[in-house]
Amino acid sequence: MRFDPRVLITALAVAASACASAPRSTTTAADAAGDHFVFSYFKGNGEDGLHLAYSEDGLTWRALNGDSAFFKPTVGKEKLTRDPSIVRGPDGTYHMVWTAGWNEHGFGYARSRDLITWTNETYVPVMAYEPTALNTWAPEIFYDAPGKRYLIFWATTIPGRFKGDSIGGGGKYNHRIYYVTTTDFATFSKARILYDHDFSVIDAFMVRDGARYVMFLKDETERPPQKNIRLAYAERPEGPWTRPTRRITGDYWAEGPTALRVGNRWLVYFDRYREHRYGALASSDLRTWGDVTAQLVMPDGIRHGTAFRIPATDAERLLAHDHR
Repeated sequence: MRFDPRVLITALAVAASACASAPRSTTTAADAAGDHFVFSYFKGNGEDGLHLAYSEDGLTWRALNGDSAFFKPTVGKEKLTRDPSIVRGPDGTYHMVWTAGWNEHGFGYARSRDLITWTNETYVPVMAYEPTALNTWAPEIFYDAPGKRYLIFWATTIPGRFKGDSIGGGGKYNHRIYYVTTTDFATFSKARILYDHDFSVIDAFMVRDGARYVMFLKDETERPPQKNIRLAYAERPEGPWTRPTRRITGDYWAEGPTALRVGNRWLVYFDRYREHRYGALASSDLRTWGDVTAQLVMPDGIRHGTAFRIPATDAERLLAHDHR
C-alpha cells in the first residue's frame, strides 16, 4: 500500500487538537499519534549534502524532500556531508555533526529547530592540537541527560601513537575513538580518548539502556580482517568502556551502526558496504540478536547516518514540507 503523508498529517492534527482540549494525562500527543522516526544519511561520497528518511515502524523508511538534500555545507576542504549525526536537545533544538572530508582535523556542525532549515554552520577543529592526525571520521552526538551536556566522539588515526600500528584501512590507519564535551556548541573540552582496546576501531554509536551505556562499534582490524559490529559497556558515557563483545553481525563486512528503541526491542542498522545495501538486527536485551534485514526497506543509495525519534509536532511539520 502506498504511503500518503496527507493521512498522517491529518491524524497528527486531530491527535494534537484532542490532547489540547482533553484533561491532562500521561499520554502525550506523540503517543496518541504513534511513533515517528527520522534517519539522517548521505549518498555517494557526501557531495550533495544531508538527506532524511521517515518511518513509523523503524523498518520501512521513505526518503523525504524527493530524496534531495535538505542542507549542503560550506565548511571543510572538501565540503562533504558524510556520516551525519543528529540529536534533539532538551529545548527541542536539533544539533548535527558530520564528516567534512577524508583528511580533516575537525568536523562540521549546524543546528535546526525543524530539521528543514539549518543555521549556525561552523567547523570545529577538535584535532588541531595534533598536527600529525590524519582524519576526523564519523562524529556522533550523544546527549548526557544526567550531566546536562553533549558528548561528541569520532575516529582518528595519529601515526605511531598506538599499539598495532597500521592494522586497519589499507595499512594507513590505526584508529581510536576520541571525544569532546560541550553544553553550548560554542566551547568544547580538549579531545580525549574514549575507546582504546589495542585494535583499530571506527564508527562508534552510543545509547543509554537503563543504568548502563552501550556502545556499538566497528572492529576495523585488517589482519585478519574483522570489519564487523561489536558492543561495549560502561557505567558512564565517558567510560571506562569494556572490551568488545563477540561480533553481532554475520559473515559480511559492516560499518556505520546506529540503534533505535522501537517498542520493546532495539533495532540496529548498519551499512553492508561491500554489497551496497543496508542490514538490520533486532534484540530485546542487547545480547541475543535476530536478523531482520528481509523486513527492512531503505531509500536507494543510503549510507552511514543516524536513526532518531522525533515528536508528533515535528513530524507534522516535516511531512507538510515534504508534501508541499
